[in-house]
Amino acid sequence: MIKLYDFELSGHAHRVRLMLSLLNLEYEKVSLDLANGEHKKEPYKSINPFSLVPVLDDDGVVIRDSVAILAYLATKYGPQWYPQEPEAVARIHEWLSLSTREIAEGPGRARLITVFGADFDQALTIEESHALLTKINDLLADQDWMAINAPTIADIACYSYIAHAPEGKVSLDNYPNILRWLAKVEALEGFIPMQKTAIDS
Repeated sequence: MIKLYDFELSGHAHRVRLMLSLLNLEYEKVSLDLANGEHKKEPYKSINPFSLVPVLDDDGVVIRDSVAILAYLATKYGPQWYPQEPEAVARIHEWLSLSTREIAEGPGRARLITVFGADFDQALTIEESHALLTKINDLLADQDWMAINAPTIADIACYSYIAHAPEGKVSLDNYPNILRWLAKVEALEGFIPMQKTAIDS
Protein backbone atom coordinates (compact mmCIF):
# COMPACT_ATOMS: atom_id res chain seq x y z
CA MET A 1 0.00 0.00 0.00
CA ILE A 2 1.20 3.48 -0.89
CA LYS A 3 1.53 5.86 2.06
CA LEU A 4 1.60 9.64 1.64
CA TYR A 5 2.86 11.95 4.39
CA ASP A 6 0.75 14.98 3.71
CA PHE A 7 -0.21 18.53 4.69
CA GLU A 8 -3.55 19.66 3.28
CA LEU A 9 -2.58 23.27 2.51
CA SER A 10 0.73 22.43 0.81
CA GLY A 11 0.80 22.88 -2.96
CA HIS A 12 3.68 20.42 -3.10
CA ALA A 13 1.55 17.82 -1.34
CA HIS A 14 -1.50 18.63 -3.46
CA ARG A 15 0.34 17.93 -6.70
CA VAL A 16 1.08 14.42 -5.39
CA ARG A 17 -2.51 13.85 -4.21
CA LEU A 18 -3.69 15.04 -7.62
CA MET A 19 -1.36 12.64 -9.43
CA LEU A 20 -2.47 9.73 -7.23
CA SER A 21 -6.09 10.57 -8.00
CA LEU A 22 -5.53 10.91 -11.73
CA LEU A 23 -3.85 7.50 -11.69
CA ASN A 24 -6.73 6.10 -9.59
CA LEU A 25 -4.28 4.75 -7.00
CA GLU A 26 -5.36 3.87 -3.49
CA TYR A 27 -3.16 5.14 -0.69
CA GLU A 28 -3.01 5.81 3.01
CA LYS A 29 -2.74 9.48 3.94
CA VAL A 30 -0.75 10.46 7.02
CA SER A 31 -1.53 14.09 7.87
CA LEU A 32 1.25 16.01 9.59
CA ASP A 33 0.73 18.80 12.11
CA LEU A 34 3.14 21.38 10.72
CA ALA A 35 1.88 24.10 13.04
CA ASN A 36 3.23 22.14 16.00
CA GLY A 37 6.41 21.11 14.22
CA GLU A 38 5.61 17.44 13.76
CA HIS A 39 7.61 17.47 10.52
CA LYS A 40 10.74 18.48 12.47
CA LYS A 41 10.50 15.72 15.05
CA GLU A 42 10.94 11.98 15.14
CA PRO A 43 9.75 9.71 13.66
CA TYR A 44 9.15 11.93 10.61
CA LYS A 45 12.65 13.41 10.72
CA SER A 46 14.07 9.93 10.15
CA ILE A 47 11.82 9.54 7.12
CA ASN A 48 12.82 12.92 5.69
CA PRO A 49 15.88 14.60 7.26
CA PHE A 50 14.96 17.80 5.40
CA SER A 51 11.69 18.00 7.39
CA LEU A 52 9.59 18.85 4.34
CA VAL A 53 6.34 17.48 2.97
CA PRO A 54 5.31 15.45 1.11
CA VAL A 55 6.98 12.07 1.36
CA LEU A 56 5.76 8.99 -0.49
CA ASP A 57 6.37 5.45 0.74
CA ASP A 58 5.52 2.83 -1.86
CA ASP A 59 6.05 -0.48 -0.06
CA GLY A 60 9.43 0.63 1.24
CA VAL A 61 10.48 2.86 -1.66
CA VAL A 62 10.63 6.23 0.11
CA ILE A 63 10.75 9.42 -1.99
CA ARG A 64 10.92 12.84 -0.37
CA ASP A 65 10.52 15.39 -3.19
CA SER A 66 7.18 16.14 -4.84
CA VAL A 67 8.54 16.37 -8.39
CA ALA A 68 10.54 13.18 -7.92
CA ILE A 69 7.35 11.55 -6.63
CA LEU A 70 5.45 12.63 -9.75
CA ALA A 71 8.17 11.15 -11.97
CA TYR A 72 8.17 7.93 -9.95
CA LEU A 73 4.39 7.50 -9.95
CA ALA A 74 4.08 8.23 -13.67
CA THR A 75 6.94 5.95 -14.62
CA LYS A 76 5.57 3.06 -12.55
CA TYR A 77 1.81 3.49 -12.84
CA GLY A 78 1.01 5.81 -15.76
CA PRO A 79 3.80 6.22 -18.33
CA GLN A 80 1.54 8.25 -20.61
CA TRP A 81 2.04 11.09 -18.12
CA TYR A 82 5.82 10.97 -18.57
CA PRO A 83 6.69 9.92 -22.15
CA GLN A 84 10.33 9.10 -22.66
CA GLU A 85 11.00 10.41 -26.16
CA PRO A 86 14.04 12.69 -25.85
CA GLU A 87 12.31 15.93 -26.82
CA ALA A 88 9.27 15.16 -24.65
CA VAL A 89 11.54 14.51 -21.65
CA ALA A 90 13.34 17.81 -22.24
CA ARG A 91 10.10 19.78 -22.62
CA ILE A 92 8.65 18.23 -19.47
CA HIS A 93 11.78 19.03 -17.49
CA GLU A 94 11.77 22.64 -18.64
CA TRP A 95 8.45 23.02 -16.83
CA LEU A 96 9.41 20.86 -13.87
CA SER A 97 12.39 23.14 -13.29
CA LEU A 98 10.12 26.18 -13.54
CA SER A 99 7.75 24.64 -10.99
CA THR A 100 10.50 24.16 -8.41
CA ARG A 101 12.04 27.60 -8.77
CA GLU A 102 10.22 30.47 -10.48
CA ILE A 103 6.67 29.27 -9.73
CA ALA A 104 7.56 28.28 -6.15
CA GLU A 105 9.38 31.59 -5.59
CA GLY A 106 6.67 33.63 -7.32
CA PRO A 107 3.00 32.63 -6.86
CA GLY A 108 3.95 29.97 -4.32
CA ARG A 109 5.88 32.45 -2.18
CA ALA A 110 3.15 35.09 -2.50
CA ARG A 111 0.73 32.56 -1.03
CA LEU A 112 3.19 31.73 1.76
CA ILE A 113 3.13 35.39 2.78
CA THR A 114 -0.64 35.71 3.03
CA VAL A 115 -1.58 32.20 4.18
CA PHE A 116 1.33 31.40 6.50
CA GLY A 117 2.77 34.83 7.32
CA ALA A 118 6.14 34.14 5.70
CA ASP A 119 8.61 37.02 5.96
CA PHE A 120 9.23 38.01 2.33
CA ASP A 121 8.81 41.27 0.42
CA GLN A 122 5.17 41.02 -0.62
CA ALA A 123 5.15 43.80 -3.22
CA LEU A 124 8.28 42.46 -4.95
CA THR A 125 6.98 38.88 -4.87
CA ILE A 126 3.68 39.91 -6.44
CA GLU A 127 5.49 41.94 -9.11
CA GLU A 128 7.78 39.01 -9.95
CA SER A 129 4.79 36.65 -10.02
CA HIS A 130 3.02 38.78 -12.61
CA ALA A 131 6.16 38.99 -14.75
CA LEU A 132 6.37 35.18 -14.68
CA LEU A 133 2.67 34.64 -15.35
CA THR A 134 2.85 36.98 -18.34
CA LYS A 135 5.55 34.76 -19.87
CA ILE A 136 3.62 31.57 -19.10
CA ASN A 137 0.44 33.06 -20.56
CA ASP A 138 2.32 33.89 -23.77
CA LEU A 139 3.78 30.38 -23.99
CA LEU A 140 0.30 28.88 -23.68
CA ALA A 141 -1.13 31.04 -26.48
CA ASP A 142 -0.84 28.31 -29.10
CA GLN A 143 -0.92 25.15 -27.00
CA ASP A 144 -3.36 23.40 -24.70
CA TRP A 145 -0.79 21.80 -22.40
CA MET A 146 2.56 22.91 -21.08
CA ALA A 147 5.12 20.47 -22.41
CA ILE A 148 3.62 18.45 -25.27
CA ASN A 149 0.26 18.02 -26.96
CA ALA A 150 -1.13 16.04 -24.03
CA PRO A 151 -1.25 16.39 -20.25
CA THR A 152 1.93 15.35 -18.46
CA ILE A 153 3.49 15.57 -15.02
CA ALA A 154 4.64 19.06 -16.08
CA ASP A 155 1.04 20.28 -15.93
CA ILE A 156 0.47 18.60 -12.57
CA ALA A 157 3.67 20.07 -11.10
CA CYS A 158 2.74 23.60 -12.16
CA TYR A 159 -0.99 23.53 -11.44
CA SER A 160 -1.39 23.94 -7.68
CA TYR A 161 0.54 27.16 -7.05
CA ILE A 162 -0.67 28.84 -10.24
CA ALA A 163 -4.29 27.94 -9.54
CA HIS A 164 -3.98 29.30 -6.01
CA ALA A 165 -2.04 32.44 -6.93
CA PRO A 166 -5.03 34.64 -5.97
CA GLU A 167 -4.59 33.50 -2.36
CA GLY A 168 -1.28 35.36 -2.53
CA LYS A 169 -2.99 38.47 -3.92
CA VAL A 170 -1.79 37.59 -7.43
CA SER A 171 -4.83 37.92 -9.69
CA LEU A 172 -5.15 35.67 -12.73
CA ASP A 173 -7.75 37.85 -14.44
CA ASN A 174 -5.38 39.15 -17.11
CA TYR A 175 -4.12 35.72 -18.18
CA PRO A 176 -6.76 34.11 -20.41
CA ASN A 177 -4.45 31.37 -21.70
CA ILE A 178 -3.56 30.35 -18.16
CA LEU A 179 -7.23 30.32 -17.18
CA ARG A 180 -8.00 28.12 -20.18
CA TRP A 181 -5.19 25.75 -19.23
CA LEU A 182 -6.36 25.60 -15.60
CA ALA A 183 -9.84 24.68 -16.81
CA LYS A 184 -8.43 21.86 -18.91
CA VAL A 185 -6.51 20.45 -15.95
CA GLU A 186 -9.62 20.70 -13.79
CA ALA A 187 -11.62 18.82 -16.45
CA LEU A 188 -9.33 15.78 -16.30
CA GLU A 189 -10.98 12.61 -15.04
CA GLY A 190 -9.89 12.13 -11.45
CA PHE A 191 -9.09 15.79 -10.79
CA ILE A 192 -9.26 16.84 -7.14
CA PRO A 193 -8.92 20.45 -5.96
CA MET A 194 -6.67 21.78 -3.25
CA GLN A 195 -8.34 23.25 -0.19
CA LYS A 196 -8.75 27.01 -0.49
CA THR A 197 -8.05 29.45 2.32
CA ALA A 198 -10.13 32.45 3.25
CA ILE A 199 -7.83 35.20 1.99
CA ASP A 200 -9.12 38.54 0.76
CA SER A 201 -7.88 39.25 -2.75
